[in-house]
Amino acid sequence: MKAQQLKNAILQLAIQGKLVPQDPNDEPASELLCKIQAEKDRLIAEGKIKKKQKNCR
Repeated sequence: MKAQQLKNAILQLAIQGKLVPQDPNDEPASELLCKIQAEKDRLIAEGKIKKKQKNCR
């Protein structure tokens, strides 16, 4: 197997989540994103960070 083929095979396995055993205790990405958004909202409400303004283009 050539180096490029090996690299592509490893990348494909990584994308499929097959390089390491999956942890059944891991939460879905959607739950993690909700937690991050809640933490961000809390920090904005406390004045610790500023709300990012959307740029119009």
